[in-house]
Amino acid sequence: MMKKIFLLLFAATATVNVMAQNDSLQYLNEVVVTGTRNAVDVRHLPMTVNVIQRDKLTEQHQTNVLPTAMQQVPGLFLTSRSMMGYGVSTGAAGGINLRGISGGAGQLLVLIDGHPQYQGIYGHPIADSYQTLMADRVEVLRGPASVLYGSNAMGGVLNIVTRAMHGNGVTTNVNLGAGSYGTVQAEASNQTRFGRFSSTVAAQYGRTDNHRPRMGFEQYGGYLKLGYDISSNWNAYIDADITHFNASYPGTVTKPMFSADQWITRGMVSAALENHYNRMSGALSVYSNFGRHKIDDGTDNPENPTQRYFRSKDALTGVSAFESFVIGDMLSPNQGRLTVGVDYQHIYGRAYYTSKATGEVLDTPNKQSGRSYRNEIAGYVDYRQDLLGWLTLDAGVRVDYHSITGTEWIPQAGVVVRPITQGELKAMVSKGFRNPTMREMFLYPPSNTELEPERLWNYELSWRHRVSVGQGIHNLTYGANLFYINGDNMIQTQPVDGKPRNVNTGEIENYGLELEAAWRIDRHWSVNTNHSFLHMEHEVLAAPTYKGFLGADFRQGKWLVNAGLQYISGLYTTLPAGDSEGTKENFCLLNLAASYALTPNVSLWVRGENLLAQEYEINLGYPMPRATFMGGVSLKF
Repeated sequence: MMKKIFLLLFAATATVNVMAQNDSLQYLNEVVVTGTRNAVDVRHLPMTVNVIQRDKLTEQHQTNVLPTAMQQVPGLFLTSRSMMGYGVSTGAAGGINLRGISGGAGQLLVLIDGHPQYQGIYGHPIADSYQTLMADRVEVLRGPASVLYGSNAMGGVLNIVTRAMHGNGVTTNVNLGAGSYGTVQAEASNQTRFGRFSSTVAAQYGRTDNHRPRMGFEQYGGYLKLGYDISSNWNAYIDADITHFNASYPGTVTKPMFSADQWITRGMVSAALENHYNRMSGALSVYSNFGRHKIDDGTDNPENPTQRYFRSKDALTGVSAFESFVIGDMLSPNQGRLTVGVDYQHIYGRAYYTSKATGEVLDTPNKQSGRSYRNEIAGYVDYRQDLLGWLTLDAGVRVDYHSITGTEWIPQAGVVVRPITQGELKAMVSKGFRNPTMREMFLYPPSNTELEPERLWNYELSWRHRVSVGQGIHNLTYGANLFYINGDNMIQTQPVDGKPRNVNTGEIENYGLELEAAWRIDRHWSVNTNHSFLHMEHEVLAAPTYKGFLGADFRQGKWLVNAGLQYISGLYTTLPAGDSEGTKENFCLLNLAASYALTPNVSLWVRGENLLAQEYEINLGYPMPRATFMGGVSLKF
């Protein structure tokens, strides 16, 4: 029934879109950077990109960008187990899944300003690191982006574009909140610009007891960005982000754990030199990601505590350079753009155990004494040609060399047809790949140094239409996207000669439909909705077969109210095996946030989540909290 309600609401919104068409009116273009290395009108890209601006990221006062991204992007799903904190290791949440391709296995890439962010040893993103305090906007490319971004982008990319101050002056923001289960969140940021110099400094703190014993979480975070405009054509910046969290793992409700604690530090630093000319633009950047992890695996018997800590250190250092050139007359409808680039990465990792009593390093069941590294170097070229003002052709190829697995070729091609000024039909075929991680090659007995990269092909067809009604404003937009994904060589652990071993044997065959619509009714009301339908020939955990969202914003005077209704069905928490059909979850979540401006500089806010008090699990054995509430104050000066 809930699914039918969502579909009826979407159909009503799309019908209004069609009835209100007027192709002669002007409209505002949406510019993105993730589908290409330079800023480009999204109408000219064959891939599908969602953009979530900072005002949407902050209107619910979420400290992490991922919950908002899950609401706003069809097909994107995030695992969770508590009110705050995703954690790592056994029982962790924060797995990012897009179209049935999981970020938990490193198959979906998170970027910060185009720089890859993932754990060097395990190869997956660390969800607790992606704080709202650093984000100007989030761009999500649905489908492979391996031509531009290489390994791990086989399922898509989520790019966090960081904040920068554009106008002269000083702005300071403070946001404080508290709520259910002893939860506290605090965030402060300061931005300045004086002539050519700009800066952004932000800090964050959060803690909670959560809704189960031994599930506490505490986190500290900070972000710094310094920029300098060398001239009208050249600018440079450096930035740094760091997150440290302490988490406890309680085990499942049927098998509780004791003393399962984690102390995790993740960070990144980068520096970039950018150029912007009429006919060319590009950048040279250097970046480094690092991690320090200390984990007590815990015990199911508090009388028999563990005697060791698992520790790991990893780092990913990279250099990226690209340049983009306009080919042909700048004012011609037949303009082309050529982008060429090179990437280099050095990935280092060490995993080991230490004695709790003495601190000495213990024997570790790893190849190469628990220490490993790999190098990757790649070059790519992408060419996009506009023709006749209504047609765009795009083709690209990447050659990627991995120091262990060798050379991989990655092509993509697409076409965009704009039959009307405000609408475009897109077709895309692209290859994605993922190199095996250090864990899969070197760590633990199943490791296998002969693994090959995972590979998939993605085919999609999409339509997007913007309708302008009155004063050239995009009052209405809607879109639909069909996709088919076929992959092999997926790395799985299977018995070989009676022993577990990582081998390239898994397959992926997914297809589905994604729908979106947004309607700005008037200056007070706006609504948006998105839906995704997914069929998987080979089921995976945490990939719902249907995900729907309906959101509404109301603005009146000093009030801002935001409501969101999300429905999930066909979510596997255990997979079918033998005669078992597996375990599925269906649930509906209602969230509400409201703020009131006491003065131009002071606002009060409240947020309620799961207001229908649904009983559900995303990770098996981890019941999610019922209705929770937060409230606080925001200051701006």
